[in-house]
Amino acid sequence: MKNYRYLWVSMITLLVVLASCGGANRSFQIQPIDDIIKSLNAQKNFTVILYDMDYDESKDAYQHQYQVLKSHATITDSIVSDMTKWYTVSDEFFQKHQEDMGMEIASKKDGVVKKTVSPAGYSNYVGNEKYGRWEQRNGENFWSFYGKYMFLSSMFRMSMYPVSYGYYNGYYNNYYRYNRPYYGHGGRTYGTNSSYNRTNKSSRWNKRPSSFKQGVRNRVKSSTAGKRRRSTSRYRSGSSYRSRGGGFGK
Repeated sequence: MKNYRYLWVSMITLLVVLASCGGANRSFQIQPIDDIIKSLNAQKNFTVILYDMDYDESKDAYQHQYQVLKSHATITDSIVSDMTKWYTVSDEFFQKHQEDMGMEIASKKDGVVKKTVSPAGYSNYVGNEKYGRWEQRNGENFWSFYGKYMFLSSMFRMSMYPVSYGYYNGYYNNYYRYNRPYYGHGGRTYGTNSSYNRTNKSSRWNKRPSSFKQGVRNRVKSSTAGKRRRSTSRYRSGSSYRSRGGGFGK
């Protein structure tokens, strides 16, 4: 009889463990950004920018397109910019980064990978004396790229949105070091709904009407909320199994 009870408790325990592992696997899903980071393993430094996003109604698919900045394969101290294909991402990942279009969502600096959300170029290029310097204008220091890297200034729209030393220093010491997202000093200077991002006229998302964008936001919010409810329900069910299983051992 004791052996029977032991076998029954063991089976219940195994089922609970498998159920909890299954829940964990469902909550964690490899995203295209992870494959991109893996493919750039040989790079000492790189930056991945969420260049564009969209929703394909016919496929019920949330989509991202990225811009990757990295070192040139053969030319020393040269930077190349590659635009990726469109990737399908999970609804959770889309919702997580729905305010981050035009911003870095991953970077590697001196061999260390981070997934900290920052304005484009902040982690590797702005503030790096290899690429530019701080210049005083009207009594305040602003970042300026050297002529060789002036294309970065255009890419990061710095003629319209210059980077002051005070703002950058605040970002680096209070956000970057602590892996906190940074959207600009005192508000939303950067990100999906910022005027900075809307200057990207080639963006598919920026060409979408407001009603479409709001519909996508509502849809992804509903979808992720439903998954959280189901996950909570599975957890509670597993907890009840553990409670009953403990009784068999008495």
